[in-house]
Amino acid sequence: MKDAAAYPLSTSSTSQRFADFLALTKPRLNFLVVVTAAVGYYLGAGSGSDLDVAKLVQAVIGVALVAGGAAGLNQIYERETDSLMWRTRMRPLAAQRITTTEAMVFSLALSAAGLVIVAATANLLAASLALLTLISYNVVYTPMKRRSQLSTLVGAVPGALPPMIGWVAARGALTPEAWALFGIVFVWQIPHFMAIAWLYREDFGRAGFPLLPVVEPDGKSTGRHAVLFALALVPVSLAPYFLRMSGPVYALGAVLGGVVLLALAISFAQSRTNERARRLFLGSIAYLPLLWALLIADRLR
Repeated sequence: MKDAAAYPLSTSSTSQRFADFLALTKPRLNFLVVVTAAVGYYLGAGSGSDLDVAKLVQAVIGVALVAGGAAGLNQIYERETDSLMWRTRMRPLAAQRITTTEAMVFSLALSAAGLVIVAATANLLAASLALLTLISYNVVYTPMKRRSQLSTLVGAVPGALPPMIGWVAARGALTPEAWALFGIVFVWQIPHFMAIAWLYREDFGRAGFPLLPVVEPDGKSTGRHAVLFALALVPVSLAPYFLRMSGPVYALGAVLGGVVLLALAISFAQSRTNERARRLFLGSIAYLPLLWALLIADRLR
C-alpha cells in the first residue's frame, strides 16, 4: 500500500488525492441525502416567510459532512469486499490508493465536524438523529450485510433519517410529519434496492453478501419484495396529505407516481430481466425527486 509521502508533489497527484478523498464520501449517493435533508428542513420551517436560508444551508452542510464521514467509515470496513466487486473495485481503499489510517482520520473528522455543526446551528435532537444515522449505518447495517438478508430493511433506517433530521433541525421536535417523511423514504428504498441487487447480483455473490437475488437466484422473492413495498408506498406517500402538509395536487401526483412505480415493480416481478430491473431502478430514481417537488410546489401555492 502506498504511503502518502510517496506521492510526488505535482498538480496531477494532488488532483488524484483530492478525487480519492472526495470518492470516500460517495458524493453521488449522498447527493440524495443532502436533497432529502434540505426538503425536510424546508417543509419543517413552515411558511416561506419563516424560512431562514442561512440556517437551512448550515444544517444541510452538517448533515452532508456526517453522511460523507459515514460513507468513508463504510468503505474502510468493506475495503476487502469492495475489491472483489466489479463496480467497486476502483474505490480508493479497495484499490489501495490511500491508507486505512488516512481514511479513518478523514472520515472521523468529517463526522465530528458535521455533528458539531448540526448541534450548534440547529439543535441537539437533530444532532442526535445524525449520530443515530452514523451509528446505525456503520455499527449495525454494515456488519450485518455479510450475515443476513434482513440487512436491507435495517439499512433502510439510516437511509430514511435525513428528511427527519432536516425537519427536526427546523422544528426542534419529532412530530408525526417527520415520521411521515421517514416512512416515505424507508418504504421507497426497498423496490429501489431490489432493482440494484438484481442488476449486481453476481457482484454481491462474489463478495459474499447474502442478498435475496444471491440466496434465491430465481428472483421470485426479489420481485415479491419490490411489489409489496411499491404497493405499500402508495398509501404511505399520502401521509403528508392526511397530515395537512400538502393539498390535493400533491395527493394526485403521489398516487399517479406510486401507480407507475408499482407497475414497474410488477413488470420486473413477472419477468426478472436486467432490462426490467433497470427500468424499475430508473423509475425509483425519478419518483422521489418528483414527490419532493410536488410537496414543495404545494407549499408554494
